[in-house]
Amino acid sequence: MANAVIDWNKVWKKECAKRSVKKRDVSFWNEKARNFSRKPWESNYAEDFLKIMEPRRCWTVLDMACGTGALTIPLSPYVRRITAVDFSPRMLEGLDEQCRAQGIENVRTINASWEDDWNSRGIGEYDVVIASRCLVVDDLRKAVVKLNGAARERVYISTIVGDGPHDRMIYEAVGRRLTPGPDYIYTYNLLHQLGIYANLFIIKDMRTESFHGGDEALAYYEHFLGDLTRDEKQRLGDYLQKHLVPKNGKWVLDYKRMTRWAVMWWEKE
Repeated sequence: MANAVIDWNKVWKKECAKRSVKKRDVSFWNEKARNFSRKPWESNYAEDFLKIMEPRRCWTVLDMACGTGALTIPLSPYVRRITAVDFSPRMLEGLDEQCRAQGIENVRTINASWEDDWNSRGIGEYDVVIASRCLVVDDLRKAVVKLNGAARERVYISTIVGDGPHDRMIYEAVGRRLTPGPDYIYTYNLLHQLGIYANLFIIKDMRTESFHGGDEALAYYEHFLGDLTRDEKQRLGDYLQKHLVPKNGKWVLDYKRMTRWAVMWWEKE
């Protein structure tokens, strides 16, 4: 009896349905955008991503689901032009503000989503397409096909390894179970099934959250977790009170977390 062929897109959807970290809507990200460009952590992610890319001055780039420009801003000096796309208007406003403040003139923004008709939104084609830490989509196959179709030369994507950016200790402290959903291996297998033989790199991001005080830390994690009960909020406050310590004029957690991101890229054939 022949082995059944696994449909990795179906497996992806099944695992997504089990996530305890639910897909966020545009209102969440609009609210998040208020402080997104001033994140309360230090990270080597963007620097390491650009090292993998080895950007070229002649490139035009699409940065899909760009947020406030975690990659757009540092990439802009090294390429010809970037089109940054996000479904959150507030995220794009934050990116535009940073570009004006830094005198960046080779970035344009488009308000669009994964589900939109990209042609009607004027997204077009680019030498290189990026989708960084944003593949929280209902249909992974469709998203990959769109990214691949918009690229002339290369596609770079990244996604979670294991728990990704989620602090399991925070979830356990408030009494919630963390089920982050499908990680990079599902994406890699789907790419292979589509005939895309991607290069794979793991970025080790030593993330250190820092805050101006306990109230800021509590608000940050409360918004991240979403809809805490009174008991959960109390548990979170107790946990932060126990684990926040002063350092260099700010407050940080008394432990470090290793966040791993899988970067997959391929050349168009």
